[in-house]
Amino acid sequence: MDHYLLLKIIHSLVAVLLPLGLIVHAVMLWKARRKGDAAVLQRKLQRTRCISLPALAVLAVSMPFSGWWLAHLAGWPLGQLWLLLSAILLIPLGIFGLLLAGRLRAWQALGDSPAPTRLLGFIAAYAGLILVILLAIFALMGAKPV
Repeated sequence: MDHYLLLKIIHSLVAVLLPLGLIVHAVMLWKARRKGDAAVLQRKLQRTRCISLPALAVLAVSMPFSGWWLAHLAGWPLGQLWLLLSAILLIPLGIFGLLLAGRLRAWQALGDSPAPTRLLGFIAAYAGLILVILLAIFALMGAKPV
């Protein structure tokens, strides 16, 4: 298999897994909160913070490198507007990812006590902003020349 094709498949797989993982974890935490079992919710928060968020962060960090490699192999100049804008969007993606991790840590630190509505609102807002930024990056990648 050609290196370019393999790298393109891996890059596309990461692009699908990243928003899908974010959506799945948001739904999982929402359902656990609605059921009201504090032990199950704490266990899911622990797994999300210690396993899933670092795995999703590794996927997010790998995308610019595999994207650069794809652009290099295809011979596209790195000064393209779509490439520069998508690279700039990675900065707020990282910031909102760190803010989401901090809010999840605060939620887990509450233990068995119910989470304030404001904290849950921030968590939902950060997750939503991350999803919107990911979709904007993917839209810019889709707008690239053929």
